[in-house]
Amino acid sequence: MKGFLDFIREQGVVGLAVGFILGGAISKVVASLVKDIINPFLGLILGVAGNLSSMSLKLGPVEIMIGSFVAVLIDFLVIAAVVYFGVKKLGLDKLDKKK
Repeated sequence: MKGFLDFIREQGVVGLAVGFILGGAISKVVASLVKDIINPFLGLILGVAGNLSSMSLKLGPVEIMIGSFVAVLIDFLVIAAVVYFGVKKLGLDKLDKKK
């Protein structure tokens, strides 16, 4: 049991778990921001009734859901920006550099 507890302390497993849980929570917040706030505004600007996710392109019998892809892309970009600026603000990018 002592070896297991030493492993958890030395390897930062608790910090990794906290980061994983917070990452999931941030992902949900960003997904809601994109779905409930950004997509309706972009839908109005692009002339799609109500929501960007409903935007599509019809090519014969095929319907390509462009809006859904754009919504997921915006979701990714917002999460990437939050992670980037969070790492920069906390100075975590300097931890791996040799002194």
